[in-house]
Amino acid sequence: MSKVKWLADNEKSVLVNNFEKRGWVRATSDDEDWNFFWTSVQTTRCIFNLDSGIRLNDDQIINHFPNHYELTRKDLLVKNIKRYRKELEKENSPLVEKDENCRYIHLDFIPVTYILPADYNIFVEEFRKNPTSTWIMKPNAKARGIGIFLINKLSQLKKWSRDSRQIGHNAKDTYVISRYIDNPHLIGGKKYDLRMYVLVTSYRPLKAYIYKLGFCRFCTVKYNSSISELDNMFVHLTNVSIQKHGVDYNDKHGGKWNINNLQMYLEHTHGKEVTDRLFDEINWIIVHSLKAVQGVMASDKHCFECYGYDVIIDSNLKPWLIEVNASPSLTSTTSADRIMKYTLIDDVLKIVCPNGEIPDPRWNKIPQKESYGNFELLIDEELAAQQQDHQQETRSSRLTSGRSSRNRPSQQWK
Repeated sequence: MSKVKWLADNEKSVLVNNFEKRGWVRATSDDEDWNFFWTSVQTTRCIFNLDSGIRLNDDQIINHFPNHYELTRKDLLVKNIKRYRKELEKENSPLVEKDENCRYIHLDFIPVTYILPADYNIFVEEFRKNPTSTWIMKPNAKARGIGIFLINKLSQLKKWSRDSRQIGHNAKDTYVISRYIDNPHLIGGKKYDLRMYVLVTSYRPLKAYIYKLGFCRFCTVKYNSSISELDNMFVHLTNVSIQKHGVDYNDKHGGKWNINNLQMYLEHTHGKEVTDRLFDEINWIIVHSLKAVQGVMASDKHCFECYGYDVIIDSNLKPWLIEVNASPSLTSTTSADRIMKYTLIDDVLKIVCPNGEIPDPRWNKIPQKESYGNFELLIDEELAAQQQDHQQETRSSRLTSGRSSRNRPSQQWK
């Protein structure tokens, strides 16, 4: 049997060790005869560029969809969710039901967000309705907390706008500005967020899995909503790339809890029913964020993607989707972190490359349950349709059987 040939732009140990464990062999960088390529988003862009002349074979898969940015760019994520809501409204779907304040009851899972500079005037109108509110500015094309800042005065934004116009704008300069969640749920007085891993193997039909071994990232400084602390990113941003520079950073646990610890804590403090409902709502958010991009995503059969979802829980235990990462970090900050990420990659490979064999993108991507590892099936539209057809056939068979029985003469029991 031929061995899988792999390539990787980012040769992290959690990747290479998993490849070697399966007996896979490294392909040379100029060798087009590879089977599995763990690419960067830049390489993915080159592979699917029409001018590249590259055509993937039926034994090749890569770890990004061609236009993954529809979900992972902050501005496009917002645009697609807003478009998704409008499409559902046209269909008179019950999913877009609103409350007395005109807020979505079922699809209110992203903070009020505007894209700057395009939505500047609309944002100003909204800001003036709530002049004491705090907003968070994020560059569209950056990660790890780079370029993020908080504002609570229009003068701060006007200065940013003037400076931006002076240097000119392109796609990389644009920002999103979102209403800051200033009432986060706190543990030990500190703000935290959740990093959830979601594996998508197909968009049409939609097939997605959620990882049970995600984690929480904590700030190193206790939360304080005071105006004087707006510039203190150790209070407001949970990114490890920022927190690790704080004087209170603990390099033994890396300021992280695993999801199981969070669930146990919440069950102890709020009860199991409340905790289960919270995590059901998080799953709901993830599914509908994927459905929001399902129609625009290029669902190439050679692709899969493991996204890093960032979710914040507020003091009312309402989850909010903050952003989705196309290349969640595989760098390990602690030994527990290294084990978790090694296991994550191992479980991803079990699903996308069953039995570690040369991939065949033509298969139906319905793996055996024992291949899930620490993943749980979140949604599989094809499998659901098959099960529904089976149930209908079963009901139809029972009805037919019932009619046949009624047509037969009754039995005389002795």
